[in-house]
Amino acid sequence: MVSRRALLMTGGAAILILGAAGSCTYQSAQRLDAVREPWREAEEGFGDVRLNALAYAILAPSPHNRQPWLIELIGADRLTLYCDLDRLLPETDPPNRQITISLGAFLELLRQAAAEQGYIAHVTRFPDGEPYPRLDPRPIAHVRLEASPDVARDPLVAHALQRRTVRTPYDIDRPVEPALLETLTEVSKGEEATGFSVTSAPETVEWFRDVCKRGWAIEMSTPRVHHESTKLTRIGSADIRENPDGISVSGTMIEMMKAAGVLTQEKMSQPGTTAYKETRAFYEKAIDATPTFGWLVTGQNTRVDQLDAGARWVRLQQAAAQLGLATQPISQVLEEFPELAECFTEVHERLRIEAPARIQGIFRLGYAPPPKASPRWPLTSRLIS
Repeated sequence: MVSRRALLMTGGAAILILGAAGSCTYQSAQRLDAVREPWREAEEGFGDVRLNALAYAILAPSPHNRQPWLIELIGADRLTLYCDLDRLLPETDPPNRQITISLGAFLELLRQAAAEQGYIAHVTRFPDGEPYPRLDPRPIAHVRLEASPDVARDPLVAHALQRRTVRTPYDIDRPVEPALLETLTEVSKGEEATGFSVTSAPETVEWFRDVCKRGWAIEMSTPRVHHESTKLTRIGSADIRENPDGISVSGTMIEMMKAAGVLTQEKMSQPGTTAYKETRAFYEKAIDATPTFGWLVTGQNTRVDQLDAGARWVRLQQAAAQLGLATQPISQVLEEFPELAECFTEVHERLRIEAPARIQGIFRLGYAPPPKASPRWPLTSRLIS
């Protein structure tokens, strides 16, 4: 976490946020209000254009909720976005493609929130070149904010704070209506060329369920990959408060299972244990209870394409929130570790996506109650000097 000295070095904007962060209080050992404070802070603002925009940007979705952004404030109107290389997922995301997609979602929310304040966000992506085969210390983007009375406001920004990833089973008897899917596709379009397709056709939906479950089973049965996920699982409110990133599981039953030693990171990694079997069953039940699937496609698989996919991804979730739909990325079959190569090829062939085009994400769509906002590190922790 950034120090007080580092905060002061970033200028007056950081002093504003430092004061706001000090107002957070922990009401109870069993409460998670504090790790959801960033959602409230985005709504209230910090009294500074860049910080107001960044408060929305840090709410972007990311794989395993890693929140891989680091921000340097420069001068009075600029900032640089970096990837926090300590938050990569080397086993489930070897080329850092999914992480890059989440950084694209970050930049899209930043753009929307700046425009809402009457500012154009001039974004220069990968100013020092696209990093391959992995992300490196080079910046993801330079951003300059310019006041403009003619900037186009984005109506989706109104749904940024309602955007959710819904991991529970959906109403299996209620496919998303074709007219609503058409609206979702149209409303979520941006300037990027990322394509989005959807289906509720029973035969195709059944195939999606099958291949997604196979992908999930392969991930769980590949120890080095599954362990990466289990060690990032935050079990119970105390763990979540200590590390408000990763895969959060909470609730009365979770606390009881943890206290009894039934649910631990170690047991989630061990085949045959209750924790392992229940983890697998939870995701399989959710996948089976999916009436509609969608997928994102880019023309190539450059880093810029991945950023574009992230922008479309977050816009889809915002549009879904506007339309009362539930969404969840379910993209294990697209991960690039060797054991999943067969599923990866099957998906691209079945959906007729030929190289250099690339499927960047698969989504569940349907109807289900939205969960509470996911935990977030405060904006202070993402600022660097």
